[in-house]
Amino acid sequence: MKLLEVLNALEEDESGHGREEIFIAPPSNAAGDFTDEDSGDEDGRRGTHLPGSVLHAFVVPEDSGPSEDEEDLQPARKKRRAGVEPQRIWTKRDIRPDFSSWTASDPHMEDLRSQELSPVGLFELFFDEGTINFIVDETNRYACQKNVSLGLTAQELKCVLGILILSGYISYPRRRMFWETSPDSHHHLVADAIRRDRFELIFSYLHFADNNGLDESDRFAKVRPLIVRMNRNFQKHAPLEEFYSFGESTCEYFGHRGSKQLPAGKPVRLGYKIWCGTTSRGYLVWFEPSQGTLFTKPGRGLDLGGSMVVKFVDALQARGCLPYHIFLDKVFTSVKLMSILRKKGVKATGTVREYRTERCPLKDPKELKKLKRGSFDYKVDESEEIIVCRWHDSRVVNICSNAVGIEPVGLSSHHSGAARTQSQVHQPSLVRLYQEKVGGVGRMDQNIAKYKVKIRGMKWYSSFIGYVIDAALNNAWQLHRICCRDAQVDLLAFRRYVACVYLESNADTSSQGRRSRRLETESRFDMIGHWIIHQDKRTRCALCHSQTNTRCEKCQKGVHAKCFRAYHIR
Repeated sequence: MKLLEVLNALEEDESGHGREEIFIAPPSNAAGDFTDEDSGDEDGRRGTHLPGSVLHAFVVPEDSGPSEDEEDLQPARKKRRAGVEPQRIWTKRDIRPDFSSWTASDPHMEDLRSQELSPVGLFELFFDEGTINFIVDETNRYACQKNVSLGLTAQELKCVLGILILSGYISYPRRRMFWETSPDSHHHLVADAIRRDRFELIFSYLHFADNNGLDESDRFAKVRPLIVRMNRNFQKHAPLEEFYSFGESTCEYFGHRGSKQLPAGKPVRLGYKIWCGTTSRGYLVWFEPSQGTLFTKPGRGLDLGGSMVVKFVDALQARGCLPYHIFLDKVFTSVKLMSILRKKGVKATGTVREYRTERCPLKDPKELKKLKRGSFDYKVDESEEIIVCRWHDSRVVNICSNAVGIEPVGLSSHHSGAARTQSQVHQPSLVRLYQEKVGGVGRMDQNIAKYKVKIRGMKWYSSFIGYVIDAALNNAWQLHRICCRDAQVDLLAFRRYVACVYLESNADTSSQGRRSRRLETESRFDMIGHWIIHQDKRTRCALCHSQTNTRCEKCQKGVHAKCFRAYHIR
């Protein structure tokens, strides 16, 4: 089905009450050379003129498994034989977990605090010199394959990154308006950094993999090297914490859909689904774009979501087999997954659907609703110490855990909108901990959505590249909040600092003439984002003209610490 046909079908079907999701996968021949070509200008074409391979979509009900038609599309995939699972013995008692307590320290964070890195230094922990040079090499290789002498440099690539970051908080209907001479749209910071046609040329050839060595079975082969590098850097500099969240994120797909309007009450999501593991604050530790059950084979007898959780846990344990605690939602949680994670020495807690509780004999939800709020029932599996609790608050919720039990039962405040009163309801321990620690993926999504990259191309993976840049900025800002407790800035100021430094420090001064002098003067006295950093080579101080080994990172001028304030004041 084409995407517009799917949307029409969903709008016409008013009887469905289940939550459905539009899953957009990369083209089936995503490794093909044609998918590197732009489909047109960002303002020119509409969705009906985009290639059909880009607009193919799958409508997947959230609770459904693969259909018969899907299985027919997979002749190589054999149907799993239903094995006889051992019958679990459920008992009414609290859990007795045998996990060790969390005692790990994080020397890496202490090292980052001692370095006092600026926002640019924190961002370049992820887009480091190796990653920048890799993108430069692959882009030049691809341009050479197209008989184009591009000659991209790391300095120019940083200018391109700066413009992409800046587009998150300053956006125009057309990206070329940044270079227009009209007083209502001209942006001298962008125009003085790089020429418009040079930016367009670099952006059109931006590449992340060698087309001659792509894995045709991987639909994200075009960006797989970048995913591997980002995951390695994210994990290398991740805060070592006990609590983590796992969930789904969405990288928006920006293909034009005409003037289609989605009716209220039908939560349809458009874009690439990303499996994400984050800290409780929202630092992205590990991510993997979903290729759907048609293209990814689950393992260990789990569904696709459970298999992704196990992969995330394996990535965490590469740093050390510590008693991590993972919080999940009902899309992933099952008693079987809890058992697998327990054997790995990992704690887990999450909401769970009733059919994944392996016939745990809890009180019927209809009966529980008749009782007062705060009522609950629970059972523990005798063999593996896994607890399932059914709790009644505003609705009935099932929660499963292999590490946290019922006791101590606390009280939580409940607001009654109709009566305008506050009441106290009983809350089991595992419910309280779940509500406190879950939500890391949501916090990351919230940060990314505020100032996400707006400039996009028509390649199918262009929006994914913007998502990776936004995720790296989110992680850098999370490290800034941890390491710089005295001089913290908000996310907007953090992104502005990185964009300004990249555009000013890497600007092409060969043809600027008087503009560079104006730019230097304006930025020197703007009192925004000036940081003093160490430099290996001694230069003359811009104020007192004696030798110094420190400089202003934004102005790129040698300045003594004692001269720093005077140099930046008129």
